[in-house]
Amino acid sequence: MTTNNFNFQLKTIVHAQENGIENIPSLFARLGAKRVVLFSDKGLESLGFVEQFSALFVNQTANQETNQQTSQQTTQLVGVYTDIAPDATCDNINAAIEFANSLNADAILSVGGGSVIDASKGVKYALHKQIDDIRTVIAGGGFMEVWPNNEDIRVPHIAVPTTAGTGAEASPIAVFYNEHENIKASLVASGLEADIAILDPTVTTKLPAHLTRSTAMDALTHAVEAIVSPMSNAFTDAYGIQAAKLIVENLPVALREPENLTARGNLLQASTMAISAFYSSLGGIPIHNCAHAFGAISHIPHGDANTVLMPVVIEALPEFYMPNAIKLAQAFSLDSTGTDEMIYQRVLDFLHNFQTQVGAMKRFSSWEFDDQEKRNIAQAIEKDICFQFYPISKQTIEQIIEKAI
Repeated sequence: MTTNNFNFQLKTIVHAQENGIENIPSLFARLGAKRVVLFSDKGLESLGFVEQFSALFVNQTANQETNQQTSQQTTQLVGVYTDIAPDATCDNINAAIEFANSLNADAILSVGGGSVIDASKGVKYALHKQIDDIRTVIAGGGFMEVWPNNEDIRVPHIAVPTTAGTGAEASPIAVFYNEHENIKASLVASGLEADIAILDPTVTTKLPAHLTRSTAMDALTHAVEAIVSPMSNAFTDAYGIQAAKLIVENLPVALREPENLTARGNLLQASTMAISAFYSSLGGIPIHNCAHAFGAISHIPHGDANTVLMPVVIEALPEFYMPNAIKLAQAFSLDSTGTDEMIYQRVLDFLHNFQTQVGAMKRFSSWEFDDQEKRNIAQAIEKDICFQFYPISKQTIEQIIEKAI
C-alpha cells in the first residue's frame, strides 16, 4: 500500500567515493564556512581519525600559502570536541554547544556514528536558534518544526559517517537522551540534516564486526519501517527496497571481508537511502518506538535494540505488517506468491534466518530486567513521540518486552 499524496525532500548532497574526505576543506569553502568545529568521540580519536581530519585543514592552509592566496579565503578548523558519549545526553550536547560558542564557530564537521552526528545536529540547531540548552526544545518527548513552517538553517555542516547504519548524515531527525525525563526525545526539523554527506568506505574498514552488524541492522530497520509505512510512496519504496537489497547482499560480505571497499561502500549508500525513505514516509514506526524505550531505560545501543526487536515486533503486530508483506518479500528477494499470511510467514522466517547468518543477537540476554524495569520500558514506549503514529495495546507491549528479553 502506498499513497500518491506526499512530500519527498532531499537536502543532503551525497559524495560517495573512496578517499572522498580529502575534499572536505574545499567543500566547506564552497559552503561559505570560515570557522569549523570538529565533533567526534574518544574511540575515533584513539583510532587516529581526529588527527587525520585535522591534517586535511593543515594541508589546505599550506597549499594556499604556497599559492599566495590570502588567509581570508582559508576555512579554518578552530577546535575539536571529542567528549560525545555513545548515547549522548542533553548535558553532553549542552557542553558541546558551549564549546562551539566559545570558539565563535560558524560551521560543523561531524565524524562518527549516529550519536556524534545527532549531537552535532543538536549543536547546529542551537546555533541556529541561539539557545544554550537543548532541553528547552525537546522537553516532553520531542519537537517538530517542518517545512514549510520552519526557518532555513544556515550553519554549514558536513557529516562523515564512520558506521553504515543510522543514516544520521541525511536525516532531519536527531534523537537525544533526556536524562531529566528519562526518555529518548526526538528533534525533527527540516534542514537539520547535513548539507553534504561524505560516504567514504575507507573510514569504515576498521569498524569491528559487532558494530558493522548492529549498525547495518539499524539501517535495515529503517528500510523495513519505510516500506510498510502507511505514508510510503513510489519514491520511498524505491529507496527502501533497494537499501534492503544492498544490506542483505553486502552485510555478510563485509563481515567476512572487513577491508572490502565495495561492500563497505554499498552499506554506506544503503544506510543513507534507508534513512531518506524512513523520514520521507514517517508514519507507523513501532520497531523504533520500542527500540527507543529499551535504549532509554536499559541503555541498550540503538542498533542492538533494532536488531532484536525487528522480527519480534513484526510478529507481534500482524495486522500492521501483513498487508505489506508482499513489498517486504520483494525487498528480501523472496517468493511473493500465495496468501498474505504465507508471504508474511516467509518474511519472518527470512529475518530469523538472516539474524543467524550474520551472527546477530536475537534476545537481550546480556542485560538483566526486573519487573520495575519492564514496567518502565512499557511506560517509555507509550511516552515516546513515535507512539502517536501507531499506538500499541498494553497487552501487545507486554508481549514484545517478554519476547525480546
